[in-house]
Amino acid sequence: MEALKESIRERARELGFALCGFTGAEPPEHYPLFAEWIAGGFHAGMGYLAAGHSLAARADPRRLLPAARSIIALAAPYPPPPPPLNLPLEGFVAAYALGDDYHDFLRPRLRALSEFVERAAGRRLACRIAVDTAPLLEREIASRAGLGWIGRNSMLIHPALGSFLFLAEILTELDLPPDPPFPGDRCGTCDLCRRACPTNCILPGRTIDARRCIAYWTIEHRGPIPEPLRGLLGRSVFGCDLCQTACPWNRKAAAAAEAAFLPRPHFPIGDMGGELGLTEEEWQIRFHRSALRRAGREGYLRNLIIALGNTGSNEALPALRTARMHTDPILSEAAAWSLGRIQPPKTS
Repeated sequence: MEALKESIRERARELGFALCGFTGAEPPEHYPLFAEWIAGGFHAGMGYLAAGHSLAARADPRRLLPAARSIIALAAPYPPPPPPLNLPLEGFVAAYALGDDYHDFLRPRLRALSEFVERAAGRRLACRIAVDTAPLLEREIASRAGLGWIGRNSMLIHPALGSFLFLAEILTELDLPPDPPFPGDRCGTCDLCRRACPTNCILPGRTIDARRCIAYWTIEHRGPIPEPLRGLLGRSVFGCDLCQTACPWNRKAAAAAEAAFLPRPHFPIGDMGGELGLTEEEWQIRFHRSALRRAGREGYLRNLIIALGNTGSNEALPALRTARMHTDPILSEAAAWSLGRIQPPKTS
């Protein structure tokens, strides 16, 4: 079986997965902590995390594949955010969303690896592939398979590759000897990630409060963003990497060079005001097969408008004045807030 594992590891590397580990399909040790996190409402508006079938599967991966005996845990690194352009109306997009949608290129690779496992085993196997859309505690599975430790900011961290990692799994009925879990926690007393978070969303116990997380508000949330949080979002248009860029383990991480992970030509965003003029058709074309579609066009425009207000730049005023006349009340109200942030009303 060890020879089979090594052949699977080698094939995984050929498919672009820098890390490949093996663990059993038994229930995760930290599920009670996840259930407690859900009960505390820290998942914000992500109701799909609290759905009964989702909780049941996270409590036991065999709910997804009853025949599962092993889980192959995989990770592919992607590049950290590029250096800022230092332009007045520059906007920020999380590094994972700068290239093509990772679901689109990881799933075929997982299928190819799954087919390889079947060929190597010499028989058909019950299996299931997963790329973060399946209800699994991915980071615990990865850590249990030896891929890294769960950092203070809840991200999986590998000592050589850092935390800019796409995670994926294959559940299989094949009974493969598990790898040893990653030994220990290397965060030590460092809390740079916590101090870098402008909304103080990093909680004790290696979890976060999504109700205060910039990534949640700019990606998952639909509707207006609460005013007390808007000023804390900075120039974030989609997601936030602040806790990751502050992490010392990412300063020494080797950069990923795969073309699919590299930023598309329209990133970084140098002129958020110009982005507000995108028509529906232009938006659809520009963000075809992009993870940024998760926010939807209205969410993207809302985030741009708030980020423009946070620049404090008079150069944002023409675009915001136009946005103030938008027929969508959420966008119009956000533009009014941003205009007031740059040019506060005069008081007598």
